[in-house]
Amino acid sequence: MKSRIVKDEVVYTGKICRVHKINLKMAPGQVVDRDLVELSDAVVVVPVLADSSVVMIRNERFAVGQDLLEFPAGKIDGDEDPHACAARELSEETGYSAGSLIRLGGFYTSPGAITEYIHAFLATNLVEGEQNLEAHERINVEVVGYSQLVEMIRSGELHDAKSIAAWALWRVYEGR
Repeated sequence: MKSRIVKDEVVYTGKICRVHKINLKMAPGQVVDRDLVELSDAVVVVPVLADSSVVMIRNERFAVGQDLLEFPAGKIDGDEDPHACAARELSEETGYSAGSLIRLGGFYTSPGAITEYIHAFLATNLVEGEQNLEAHERINVEVVGYSQLVEMIRSGELHDAKSIAAWALWRVYEGR
């Protein structure tokens, strides 16, 4: 990378992020202002049942004022291994545990201003159990058929980016 940070001022530290005001030297004599949001990395899990339907969650998202249909996901705690985090989030949010958990890949959510990287996993050989939600979480589990999921993505009814990206990684993994 040819540009470099010449000034970095933390302007806000919150519960889930830290916001920086950056001065970035782009070329000789050219310094531009940028905002940087530092978020911890996260996981997203594509839980697939034996009939190819998927286990999803309907999650209350205050930032957009909607309950969104998503794959289970969550922030990595400290130095937690992404694989362990994926197993934990799957169990907490859906109640299911996975007999097999395979890393599909990963992606940056918004690399122009946010540091967050999401690791995507495929969960199969699922065993149903009980959700273990945090007191503030409002999550309902929904099983969605594969063709219904495809139609929801096509129509724009499913518009959670991490879920769509994880679905695409699953399709590539499966060779579809």
